[in-house]
Amino acid sequence: MSKTNSSQMMKEAKNSGLLYQIDDRPELKLSVLLGFQHIVAAFGGIVAVPLVVSSALGFDIQSTAMMVSAAIFVAGIATVIQARGLGKIGSKLPCIMGTDFTFVGPSIAVGTSMGLAGILGATILGSFIEMILSRFIKPLMKFFPPVVTGTVVTLIGLTLVPVAMDWCAGGVGSPTYGSMTNIGVALIVMIIVILLNRYGKGVFSSASILIGMTLGYLLCIPLGLVDFNPIKEASIVGVPGIPLVLKYGIKFSLAGLIPFIIAYLVTTIETVGCLIAVGEASQRDPNSDDLSRGVLADGVGSFIAGFLGAGPNTSFSQNVGLIPMTRVASRHVVVMAGIIMMLLGIFPKLGSIVASIPNPVLGGAGVVMFGVVAASGMKTLSRVKMSNRNLLIIAVSIALGLGITTRPDLLSNLPQSLQMLFASGISTGTIAALALNICLKEED
Repeated sequence: MSKTNSSQMMKEAKNSGLLYQIDDRPELKLSVLLGFQHIVAAFGGIVAVPLVVSSALGFDIQSTAMMVSAAIFVAGIATVIQARGLGKIGSKLPCIMGTDFTFVGPSIAVGTSMGLAGILGATILGSFIEMILSRFIKPLMKFFPPVVTGTVVTLIGLTLVPVAMDWCAGGVGSPTYGSMTNIGVALIVMIIVILLNRYGKGVFSSASILIGMTLGYLLCIPLGLVDFNPIKEASIVGVPGIPLVLKYGIKFSLAGLIPFIIAYLVTTIETVGCLIAVGEASQRDPNSDDLSRGVLADGVGSFIAGFLGAGPNTSFSQNVGLIPMTRVASRHVVVMAGIIMMLLGIFPKLGSIVASIPNPVLGGAGVVMFGVVAASGMKTLSRVKMSNRNLLIIAVSIALGLGITTRPDLLSNLPQSLQMLFASGISTGTIAALALNICLKEED
């Protein structure tokens, strides 16, 4: 790179407030460090789905371990496709991929009657839904003005905050939930992250999340909060996915596909919102083509996942907050994160080390990250004219989204298909914002 181009990039980055813009390439060591930071932020969500599904279906320890490794490995592949781009596939935005909780219900429903083979078959068939829907993103973009996108981004952050608070307390179901030890660790991590991000220089600021969580992890060892048994039991090298597929097979069935259809529709909506949020944080406004390629990457990632023993892949909103916090929007950092995840899938012992991070450590960092996402959405809304119409759209959408997040039992008597459609506060709020934007006429 010439000195002139380098100076121009530094000037542009400074003017934008970002240390690295989307197409900038940090040096390799820094890319590895910042990429690992993204993995730490998303890892809990990536491994949670296979753990919940395998537990519900009564799989043995060996099959569960293979499902987790496959989920990590495929998340890495899908992340590289999304961030780097593969022809016309991938948004080329710094977006981490993984299996969303939306698919837990359908997976358990299909797995109960058809086993893992039915789940993998439905994953593959359902992926074509997103591939087809990706062709219709452009005409849909007129329904996503700033009042809708700002509301969606705000909801992404607000609906993730309760998750972070549960982590701070020790995790749902933990016998020490809400203990002073857990809260103290989370508070220390949060303070370290804030101080480093605000007053740190260079890598200490951009890697504040990773440094804060590393120090929190070390603090948890003498407190007895780190379980080393999974690390000892994990194998050094493994072949992710393939043995699982050979053992259980793949079964294609219309009956198995039906429960997955609505889940794929919901995640398509959420992916559009998530990519818009990533674009907002990266100071790049994604156009309809970017979003179309992003949704297509979802479908292709899910198609690959089914053949490698993993569940459907979609964009992860947990990482959106990292971008404005660290001021690093480089998609090449996220590509590095994808490569590292593939390595973690091949070497389960490494993955188990990341998985051993205590919940309070995740919570302390999560409070800051998810709060930043919500604040980014509010920043977008601050540029929206606060007319009576727009206030109604924002108020009702956020109220419904938060309401479903905090009181999910409200949906317990609805038909199963509607429960799946509105199970996520993000999908509920997004659907509400889209509907109100269409139904409420603009004021003269």
